[in-house]
Amino acid sequence: MDATPLPVVGVGIAIVSSFINGSTFVLQKKGILRARRSGRTYLTDYVWWCGTLAMIVGQLGNFLAQNAAPAVLVTPLGALGVLFGAVLASWLLQEHLNILGKLSCVLCCCGSVVLIIHSPKSESIASRTELEERLLDPVFLAYIGLVVFLLIILIGWLSPAYGKSNIMVYVSICSLLGTFTVPSCKGLGLAAKDAFSGDFTADNRALHLFLCLLAILLVSILIQFTFINKALENFSSNIFESVYYVVFTSSVILASAILFKEWEALGILDCLGIFCGFTSVSVGVILLRISQEAIITWSPTKTKEE
Repeated sequence: MDATPLPVVGVGIAIVSSFINGSTFVLQKKGILRARRSGRTYLTDYVWWCGTLAMIVGQLGNFLAQNAAPAVLVTPLGALGVLFGAVLASWLLQEHLNILGKLSCVLCCCGSVVLIIHSPKSESIASRTELEERLLDPVFLAYIGLVVFLLIILIGWLSPAYGKSNIMVYVSICSLLGTFTVPSCKGLGLAAKDAFSGDFTADNRALHLFLCLLAILLVSILIQFTFINKALENFSSNIFESVYYVVFTSSVILASAILFKEWEALGILDCLGIFCGFTSVSVGVILLRISQEAIITWSPTKTKEE
């Protein structure tokens, strides 16, 4: 059986984008803290704008990576951004990174390698017409309806009431929006091939699809951007980024599995490998979060003597 080559370009872009994205939360948090100390709004702080610029560049990189490799391969590599963010936060925000945090980084890297090895190497959708058929699939439409309903509840009710006290409210909003951002990125690449092909008699429908996906992508990113900054105003950047990674990646993988059906090309061993790799990365990210509050000591435990 011939082995399908690894999409090196897509993986390379995804890794670089992950490191860029890993710096965004830290830089924005640093800008928010600087602005708070000086009594100004963070919109006037240049460090916050550097973080925002890094987010834009990272999102562009994600767009390129999503169109060069399967989403189930690209998205989990965001763990590398969590690692870089943790290291950067220990330097810029003085958020301590102990031995447990460093071991968590190693676990995340190992899990990412396993994901790269076992993830699908080729796209399951190769044309715009096939994309349109998948977008109108009843199962996918039902899932989108459920996501929209949850977002209305989260944004309209839970966010004003519990957002500042429970990090999962903001995390859930930003993660569920990944259901729209990642498929839109991949769909834009397919629609653009027909929309700007030069054949004006055939690309009218493709252009409408392109504009619709672009509008969905921009609205989703703007809402994510708003709630990410709300989360950074109230919670640690490391806490938010680590929890956000696990929930966001899970949401994207589920949406991609329903829409693109990339799992159909995988065998049992590859599915098991992806599950183990993602579990390793998620555990590493959670341990990285725990390490922020854990106290590690190498002294022997004193036994109770009678």
